[in-house]
Amino acid sequence: MAARRRAGRGGVAPGAPSMDWQILVTVLAGLALAVAAIGTLYPVLPGSLIAIIALLVWAAVMGSWAAWTAAIVGALIAAVGWSASWVLTGRKLKEYEVPKRSIAIAIVAGIVGMFVIPLVGLFVGFAAGLFASELVRHRDHRPALSTSAATLKAAATGILIEFGMLCLAGSVWALGVIAHFMTR
Repeated sequence: MAARRRAGRGGVAPGAPSMDWQILVTVLAGLALAVAAIGTLYPVLPGSLIAIIALLVWAAVMGSWAAWTAAIVGALIAAVGWSASWVLTGRKLKEYEVPKRSIAIAIVAGIVGMFVIPLVGLFVGFAAGLFASELVRHRDHRPALSTSAATLKAAATGILIEFGMLCLAGSVWALGVIAHFMTR
């Protein structure tokens, strides 16, 4: 009884957030991780960055060893996926000698496409802009199609790697949630 009084209201240590607050923050972190996953597949949002921030904020609020362990491991996994996506895509673009100008035109066309064609316009616009830029550069549709297809394949591979690593980070977080609430 005395230990319970010293621990504060509801058996929670002084300064620790209440169980209701922890559940709310956990639900919000889960929603942020879902938004982050969507952000990797639909690259308008910085998915991996959102995930890393969500994991670290969640751990800071929870404050337990389980939360910090899951958040750090999850954040590292998300960072590896984010980096691998950039490195692998960049390497393929250099291999096929796709200039930055073609990528810039594809991005602008993707943004325009996003407003012209709902949901898929970003992807359609990006592909069309990339092909148009490569067609101007090569002056022949065969090499333009070849480099455009290779670029799209590299970008898709990078997106899938980043998405997979983010899902793995989310799984680590889920295990951290279980461990955190079981040890409270």
